[in-house]
Amino acid sequence: MRNLFIYGAGGFGRELAWLAQTCSFDVRGFIDDNPNHQGAIVNGIRVLSLEDANSMLPNAYVVGAMGNPKARESAMQRASATGFETIAIVHPRVEISPFVEIGVGTVVCAGSIITTNIRLGRHVQINLDCTIGHDVIIEDFCTLTPGVHVSGVVHIGRGAYIGTGAVILNGTQEAPIEIGEYSVVGAGACVTKSVAQSVTVFGVPARELPRRG
Repeated sequence: MRNLFIYGAGGFGRELAWLAQTCSFDVRGFIDDNPNHQGAIVNGIRVLSLEDANSMLPNAYVVGAMGNPKARESAMQRASATGFETIAIVHPRVEISPFVEIGVGTVVCAGSIITTNIRLGRHVQINLDCTIGHDVIIEDFCTLTPGVHVSGVVHIGRGAYIGTGAVILNGTQEAPIEIGEYSVVGAGACVTKSVAQSVTVFGVPARELPRRG
């Protein structure tokens, strides 16, 4: 069995521990940067500091469990600086074609369907029961929460966050639907056109949330 630490002991961290154990990883601990959480036992797994985890098993893998893309990006930079390597984890109940590229640190949860000619970047989270159509690119550190449906020919930029039950309609080869870097698509939204960088959209059809000031 491969040794694994999970960076983040919150709700998705606990779900990820179960997923990893299903995939024959030996989850040796959660990593948490908050000293008040370190030393606790969560679902039978000890919570450690990054330094203690590295001293214990420097050759183990680490996977980030923060849902917030920027928090996950920062955590995985710290883990990499400590010397940890990371690995992709795909639940056995995922339907996936041979024509999918998956970056290191990416997690794909049970019930998801990933079709063909798709590229998932590094440290992407694909939560429960998502579907991803043909010719989709999802860049590093994106988060798809449960029940997201991405149609064909869509490009989701780095660090974007797609809320539960959101739908992104299909683009074309000449004009893909693009979700800008670090943008947020609200839960239940239906995206019918491209979204700019670092904005929040919501509703059906999705429209930009007005900025204060």
